[in-house]
Amino acid sequence: MKVALQMDPIAPVDIGADSTFRLALEAQERGHELFYYTPERLAYEEGRVTARGWPLSVRRVQGDHFTAGQDARVDLGDFDVVWLRQDPPFDMFYITTTHLLQRLSPGTLVVNDPFWVRNYPEKLLILDFPDLMPPTAIARDIGTIRDFRARHGDVILKPLYGNGGAGVFHLPQSDRNLASLHEMFTGFSREPLIVQKYLPDVSRGDKRVILVDGEPIGAINRVPAQGETRSNMHVGGRAEKVEMTARDREICERIGPLLRDKGQIFVGIDVIGDYLTEINVTSPTGLQELERFDGTNGAGLIWDAIEARRR
Repeated sequence: MKVALQMDPIAPVDIGADSTFRLALEAQERGHELFYYTPERLAYEEGRVTARGWPLSVRRVQGDHFTAGQDARVDLGDFDVVWLRQDPPFDMFYITTTHLLQRLSPGTLVVNDPFWVRNYPEKLLILDFPDLMPPTAIARDIGTIRDFRARHGDVILKPLYGNGGAGVFHLPQSDRNLASLHEMFTGFSREPLIVQKYLPDVSRGDKRVILVDGEPIGAINRVPAQGETRSNMHVGGRAEKVEMTARDREICERIGPLLRDKGQIFVGIDVIGDYLTEINVTSPTGLQELERFDGTNGAGLIWDAIEARRR
């Protein structure tokens, strides 16, 4: 198949951890033809969705992990598969790329389906499953956030459309910085904030469960660094081997059919203790860690699902 990767710049990726790199390597090993471009080079031109980028080959060689061919403009409608793999933030630029890529359907398979990526951002899709998630409020109004903390004590406050642990604050009930943080966030953004009851189980890890076409294939545990609340690997969290629990499987059984129906082939959910905290559909990670710990070739399972859909 002809495969296009819409992703962040490939030169600085960590080839031992980056899931997009692993997906590209698996595609190449299966004989698929790769083309790579950054989202800034996506365009709509007189009825066509185009991109300027490069034919791509990849290899697991540190410091020499890719070769890009001659710069070219391509019609993405000529491709079998286009991957939507740039990292958030989930802002209007990101949303615009989903509108453009949506126009490739049904001739080109876009993974994950951009219509539902746009309508199911990470921290909003969980609202469809209120019994699975911790007590949560989404608000811009400081009074609503204060009332929530008065009811629940320690809370986590974070931007609604953030990623990678950026801007995440643990606010114990005694903390006096809520008003200042609210002023800071609302001073540079019109987005609401999300506030959740603090879950002490996070000290034992924030579990990332990977689902392929709605079915769980395994999990990794992300443990916060000493003195840190956030477990994201971007901010020093440590990945470790973990087994899925009965509760993890119950959560997956509940959300899996919806993900499969909406074309969300590669999804990573976050589970703390018994609670679902996020459903990551934009650019989930964790494939290489899962393969290293469990020997599970998640990239291969994802390509199996894509190839089946193309057939």
